[in-house]
Amino acid sequence: MTSTPASGRALIPALLLLLALAFWLALALGPLSLPLGDSLRALLRLAGLPLEGGDLAQAELIIGQIRLPRALLALVVGAVLALCGVAMQGLFRNPLADPGLVGVSSGAALGAALAIVGGALLGGPPAWLVPWLLSACAFAGGLGVTALVYRLGRRDGQTSVATMLLAGIALSALAGAGIGLFSYLADDATLRTLTFWNLGSLNGASYARLWPLLLVGCGVALWLPRRATALNALLLGESEARHLGFEVERLKRELVLCTALGVGAAVAAAGMIGFVGLVVPHLVRLLTGPDHRRLLPAAALAGASLLLLADLAARLLLAPAELPIGTLTALLGAPFFLYLLLRERF
Repeated sequence: MTSTPASGRALIPALLLLLALAFWLALALGPLSLPLGDSLRALLRLAGLPLEGGDLAQAELIIGQIRLPRALLALVVGAVLALCGVAMQGLFRNPLADPGLVGVSSGAALGAALAIVGGALLGGPPAWLVPWLLSACAFAGGLGVTALVYRLGRRDGQTSVATMLLAGIALSALAGAGIGLFSYLADDATLRTLTFWNLGSLNGASYARLWPLLLVGCGVALWLPRRATALNALLLGESEARHLGFEVERLKRELVLCTALGVGAAVAAAGMIGFVGLVVPHLVRLLTGPDHRRLLPAAALAGASLLLLADLAARLLLAPAELPIGTLTALLGAPFFLYLLLRERF
């Protein structure tokens, strides 16, 4: 249906190599850097391979308990945000669209803020329940706001994308006011947690926090490629997609639900990390073309690599202090977004 630029044919193998390198560096480098060889051997030992030579007890402890869950969390969050960005850009048929346009990010942030502040006010849930409760509340908030946006966009049995966009902007502002109210009600310790969470951070990553996101991420990564052909048809327009035999209204509902699920889980795990869902799909589309059969896997790999490298920079730039990763992605993404706007204008 769509041609692929010659430069995009080798893009997925190149992105796989970049992802492997970024993951390796994320395990080896930090305030206490490890030799690259030792970090690789320690990882292989943690995987169960009986390697001989060298005392790797310290490396295994650092990687297994701190850096491996953090790197895996960055990998999954980046991939999910990029995939959801592709879904929203396909839905709106606009390469400058973002999951936040329909209020998913703001709704998820509101749900997570409710879990953080409400849990503290009620004495706090058991530690093992916190990651699942946070994910559930973030997903419920993202899904609730998105469902309301979708409902407001319905008219005469059809969904108006322009109305959804306007409703998303209004409800995002309302959700921001709700987060401000929770910040006002929070005590000092909870306010600090909520503030750093709103800035986006992978600090405190753990396997308990990773599992809910990993389950959701696998579901999103398996489901969206199955709708690649339908997304390609939607690029031609809704009427054309219907004539080709696709159920457009059902596809819209599925894309909105999938985005709410993915972004809600990502926000619950890592806080507000902006511009990944905007910048990554757009860059990948420039290289591989608009065919979603290639765009979706390439965007997932690029998003995972980008967030791994951004987290590595956040840990190293101000070491031993740590720069919030959401701040770093905004510093990189906002100028690029302005460049895209100027490029489209001129």
